[in-house]
Amino acid sequence: MHAQQVPTSAPLPDNPTPQLSFPVAQPVAPAADASRKLTVEADTMTRTGDEYTLVGNVEIHYNGYIVTAEKLSFNQETGVVLSDGHIRITGGPDDEYIAASHGEANLKQETGRFYDVTGSLGVRSSAKGTTYTTANPFLFTGREIIKHGPNNYEVLNGTVTSCQLPNPDWRLASKRFVVENGQARGYNSVFKLLNLPVLFLPYVTHPTSPEERTSGFLIPTLSKAGSRKGYIIGEQIYLKLSRSADLTVGSEYFSVRGFSQLVAFRYKGAGQNFLTAHYTGLLDRGYHDNNGNYVNQGGQDFLLSGRRDLDEHTRMVANVEYLSSYVYREAFNDSFNQAVSTDVVSQAFIAHQKNGVSMALFGDRYQGLKNVTTGTQVRIIRAPSLDVDLIERHIGTSPLVWSFSASAAGLKRAQQNFTTGGVVERLDLHPQLSLPVHFAGWTVRPVLGFRNTSYTRSRLSSVIPGPTPVQIDDPLSRSVFEAGLEFRPPVLTRSFAAKDFIFGREMKHTVEPFFNYRYVSGVNDYTRTLRFDVTDVVTNTNEFEYGVTQRLFFRKKDAPVCDEELAGNTRLTSGCGGMAESVRWRLAQKHFFDPGFGGAVSNGRRNIFESTLDFSGIAFITQPREISPLVSELRVRISDKTDVEWDVNYDFGQHRFTASNVFIDEHIGQYFGGLSFARLNAPGRFLTSPISDFTQLRVLLGYGAPNKKGFSAAVNSGIDLNVGQPQYGAIQVSYFWDCCGFSAEYRKFELGTVRNDNIYRFNFSLANIGSAGNLRRAERLF
Repeated sequence: MHAQQVPTSAPLPDNPTPQLSFPVAQPVAPAADASRKLTVEADTMTRTGDEYTLVGNVEIHYNGYIVTAEKLSFNQETGVVLSDGHIRITGGPDDEYIAASHGEANLKQETGRFYDVTGSLGVRSSAKGTTYTTANPFLFTGREIIKHGPNNYEVLNGTVTSCQLPNPDWRLASKRFVVENGQARGYNSVFKLLNLPVLFLPYVTHPTSPEERTSGFLIPTLSKAGSRKGYIIGEQIYLKLSRSADLTVGSEYFSVRGFSQLVAFRYKGAGQNFLTAHYTGLLDRGYHDNNGNYVNQGGQDFLLSGRRDLDEHTRMVANVEYLSSYVYREAFNDSFNQAVSTDVVSQAFIAHQKNGVSMALFGDRYQGLKNVTTGTQVRIIRAPSLDVDLIERHIGTSPLVWSFSASAAGLKRAQQNFTTGGVVERLDLHPQLSLPVHFAGWTVRPVLGFRNTSYTRSRLSSVIPGPTPVQIDDPLSRSVFEAGLEFRPPVLTRSFAAKDFIFGREMKHTVEPFFNYRYVSGVNDYTRTLRFDVTDVVTNTNEFEYGVTQRLFFRKKDAPVCDEELAGNTRLTSGCGGMAESVRWRLAQKHFFDPGFGGAVSNGRRNIFESTLDFSGIAFITQPREISPLVSELRVRISDKTDVEWDVNYDFGQHRFTASNVFIDEHIGQYFGGLSFARLNAPGRFLTSPISDFTQLRVLLGYGAPNKKGFSAAVNSGIDLNVGQPQYGAIQVSYFWDCCGFSAEYRKFELGTVRNDNIYRFNFSLANIGSAGNLRRAERLF
């Protein structure tokens, strides 16, 4: 065995020594370029001038490549290697691999010609198995392979695939493929699935480099989506705009309704900078209902989201949506949650945050559908608002803590029979002073605050509940005094040893009571305030909130014991002694010493006030009352794969549960399931509809995973228990081979008179290539 390590300009030795049984490195003068050093190993070497013959276990290392063969001739001057038998070349920046029955290569110019070849790009093999080193692995076979230079191949009479050879699930066969500049191109190729010819493609291209993308036509869509759309045929064009941006433009023809349009733009900049935009629309030819009325459900939906960091303290953010028609979204959106959503929210701001000071120029637009039958909408615009916030900080070295917030906004509101005249200007100033005190586990925090809110216009005061608002030009100034006291006793704790508890693990039980008193005065005529957001629903109040949070912590099995497991004053951390929170139960209620909230309550309709807005999801004040519903929030985490949550409101005045929501999530191996039950029996918007009453059940059951080989299936459904019928349902099945798979779905919508639709969708996926069909990845159930 001989081992030589020489620069490419140095001659090889004339006299081989075949009796050696281990590699020997011969010292030579250093080369000008160390990366182009040549190392040769073989059982025997002979030389005739610049020509060398290498026989037996030949291995050549040069410029990041490894050439192996049983017999090679090598020219030191030209760098040409020639093999009459099997030859293999591996390495390079793209993890190239070529195995051929015979061939030749130029190690200096990185060119060659090989015959009966199996090869790959972006695939690395080792004793541990095969690893893809790029997002676009490329495997090929060919009667003849011509390498024109680095990463430049021509495959003649061959096949390409992204599956493992020699028996790939799919392949493209063609008389000629060209691989250069990170792209593979095929001419007059045949797509074969499980070795059966399926599709003829006159021209096809695919990136072989993870950084390369190519403009071109995507796989066409041909499907049937139920009676509402009919047969669908569509095509999309993908445009690479730059290394960081791309654009997709497409259209689909619905045989029943007309043409739909799609435009999607993506940009990813440095750090967290990004910009995405998505547009869909339908030119609906419409239909005639059972009464002969013409119905057109066409529309447009545009969404834009982006972020731009100007420096480490300043950023611009936007999340904007425009929807021309709620009916369009309900009738044609394939996601149930989006189809039934009646809110459109747009926000944009530029914010600067530094040293505990936040300044933001903020604008937003809210559009909400409040009555589906009549189409009544509410639109609220804030354009713009300048907000300044100072986080709490000590006054000098004293224990006093102060904070401050201010806002200057221009506001506009439009709803049925009412629109504000022009822009209403509002200035809000809100300083606060507090004195937090901690002693022996006790926490007491008294708070004093002042809030002044000034409006350039106001509302005509009325004693009639819920009249149509009437705007007047009189300004309004509201000065509010606030006082509060937060009181938290020490956390009560008891530990249980494993022998004392049924589950056989150590447990800790904590009880955390809390009490909050709040007093607000100064809102003398609440009905004069024009209402846009939470700032405008401040009322007088004199209230006392009380509650308790209980937690159970179990020590994880085989976890070490920690001396101090109580972190802070309220809870245990999972990193201390291996204790993890398994049960959390919070109970809270409010008592109102001023049942009428300073005269702000309008009898017979829901009243939304600041003091109740964040306490409960139910607007429970329809008349003066002294006590709120009892709010219970229970969460049980049985294991890392099992979660149960039950949130409930019980109203002692009406002696009933006004809201009850149950959530269950479970994973056992490849099986998974979920259940949610929502019950609402709460005050309605007006006296004419005193109760909002609905009961909904959602169920999800499935087996498998998105990338699981073999069979997977899932089913989900949403059921309106009040009327005893499903609102939607879906069944999905899929089967994946090594690098391709097929998915199919049946989906049904029953959304009243707007939509009663059956949808059939499918998707055929090729690993690292793409997919054909109308079942998108984001809409899969598993």
